[in-house]
Amino acid sequence: MLISWRKKLSLCISVALAICTLLIFIPSIIARDIESISILMPAPFADSTVKLVEEFNAKYANSIHLDVIRGPLETEAISDLAISSLLLGDTPFDAILMDITWLPKYARAGWLEALDKGFDQSEIQDLTNGAQLGNIYDGSLYRWPLVADMGLLFWRTDLMDKPPSTPSELVAISQELQRKNKATWGYVWQGRQYEGLSCVYLEMIDGFGGQWFNPNGEEFGLDQQPGINAAQWLTNLINNGISPRAVTNYAESEALQSFKSGDSALMRNWPYAWAELQKEDSQVRGHVGISTMVSIPGVSPASTMGSWGLSLLKGSKHKEAAIKAFKYLTSNEAQTKLFTEYGYTPTRKSVYQNEELLKEYPYIAKLYEALTVAKMRPETPIYAQLSDVLQRSLSASLTDEINAETSMINAQIASEQIMSAAGGGSQ
Repeated sequence: MLISWRKKLSLCISVALAICTLLIFIPSIIARDIESISILMPAPFADSTVKLVEEFNAKYANSIHLDVIRGPLETEAISDLAISSLLLGDTPFDAILMDITWLPKYARAGWLEALDKGFDQSEIQDLTNGAQLGNIYDGSLYRWPLVADMGLLFWRTDLMDKPPSTPSELVAISQELQRKNKATWGYVWQGRQYEGLSCVYLEMIDGFGGQWFNPNGEEFGLDQQPGINAAQWLTNLINNGISPRAVTNYAESEALQSFKSGDSALMRNWPYAWAELQKEDSQVRGHVGISTMVSIPGVSPASTMGSWGLSLLKGSKHKEAAIKAFKYLTSNEAQTKLFTEYGYTPTRKSVYQNEELLKEYPYIAKLYEALTVAKMRPETPIYAQLSDVLQRSLSASLTDEINAETSMINAQIASEQIMSAAGGGSQ
């Protein structure tokens, strides 16, 4: 009887030990089966995707864990951080949220994994026309858009019945409102010597019927008449008092503040500004419309495309898991949340076809319209150098250091030299 009891006790102890062992080791076994992936994002996007990341991790709790690495606020610092890790050959990131102008540089350097097998044609076709831009390099898909962004013309619905559609109309409306003391300034925009100025110029050179860069002929159009006219028109806005002379120090936030305070009748900015203009501290709340940029008669308006997209970094061991994360973060539901909660412009056509969304946010139709006329900045690995040259030349014209024609001739010569030194071509 005693032996039987001891045997039972020994058996119970053995079972208990076995259970304890399983409890200790099962989590580590499960953990080894969970793929951990990380995406480097600029701070604003990291903050706005927190809920989406939590939802993704809950959905894939037994297989994938996504970490979003909150990078610096300054977007170029994000690129520098990613490039530094890539050059070291052992990047800690699986993916990066990439500005649309970075793709050629990254792809040409061999830093990206192609996404062609991860997305089918129907998914690509569901992207708006503008959102389909800037994702392909040398025939391969390397970037999947998270949010769209494009230049817009904001106008005061309490000061005019409709927005101007041509450069001359914009000038005439501005001067009339200023003459009647209804607005201190007619039009504010991004005139500081930085990337925003290149975006403003792209819209105007296209609006005057020209082209900054023709990738097919590998030619620049800066010193052609439309390019000169665009630079002259921007310079005249300042010299004629339609835009404040201080606009040469304006980025997005300064232009927004001028318009938001009621000082200006018209503003060039990005879609994020809409939500800011509807806040209680906005002097123009309820009196704002949006439109495409102005263009001369017979020429379609242009909106600079400025989206952010997800790219898979070379060497990632979690390609399929990363693509699942890409798809979740850019799904219809995610796109709708990013729009309604943070004001980010959707990339999918199906989101714009949501009748309930259109009813609650009627201005979304104007966003879609602007996306249909979105234009790319030069798609080349040396874009940063070309943009810097343009900004410097434009700034010289805007501040009356040299005239507009000379500034664009200088920009043309410098751009051609940079292209030649790089070996020519956009690849």
